[in-house]
Amino acid sequence: MSSDIAIVVPIYNEEHIVKEFFTNLKKTRPNDTIIAVDDASTDASSKILNDLSGIYLLTHELNLGQGAALQTGIVFARTLNLKYAVTIDSDGQHNPNEIELFEKTIKKYNCDIVLGSRFLGNTINMSKTKRILLKLSIFFTMLTTGIKLTDSHNGFRIIDISNQNFNITQNRMSHASEIIEMIQKYNLTYKEVPCTVVYNDYTVQKGQKVSNIINILLEIFFNRISS
Repeated sequence: MSSDIAIVVPIYNEEHIVKEFFTNLKKTRPNDTIIAVDDASTDASSKILNDLSGIYLLTHELNLGQGAALQTGIVFARTLNLKYAVTIDSDGQHNPNEIELFEKTIKKYNCDIVLGSRFLGNTINMSKTKRILLKLSIFFTMLTTGIKLTDSHNGFRIIDISNQNFNITQNRMSHASEIIEMIQKYNLTYKEVPCTVVYNDYTVQKGQKVSNIINILLEIFFNRISS
């Protein structure tokens, strides 16, 4: 029996983990629609994905960034008349078993978006520097949007995509801040739920670097003062 959920997974050069990740995801969420968006990978990711059954594979000819990949997946999910989209990273940082909590929460409270929080949940092997910068980003997000969260740059979330106002225009990593700005702009209802974020050698290499967090904060700041 199919569900009303699409799981949108952005992919960029994940050949070492992509088969294991999607095999596990399909076993964990067999009734959901799984949408992989390959953002112009230069390795064998696309070929591996193409050989897997039970998923939709969308590809970008040019590398546009994670925000653009998520928007591509969300637009496609709407064409399938699905109500919800889960966004989750493919590098192993997030646990697909936790999707159930996101689903239960958005349906119980009938809200527009449910955001994952590593600070309500659990972090494994996160550096002190990253923790400090993420905490600063939470404070900065509250100052610029008025939205008080415990985690402002977590890629694990579920969205009611029947709300046509929800469209990501920031192609790269600053899309996470744009989503919070949409909560403010369109008065979206939201909840936070605890989730686990794992940092190991692979996820640190593939994930959001400390310098990226600083660049995101600067981009948000300059966008704010120029708007």
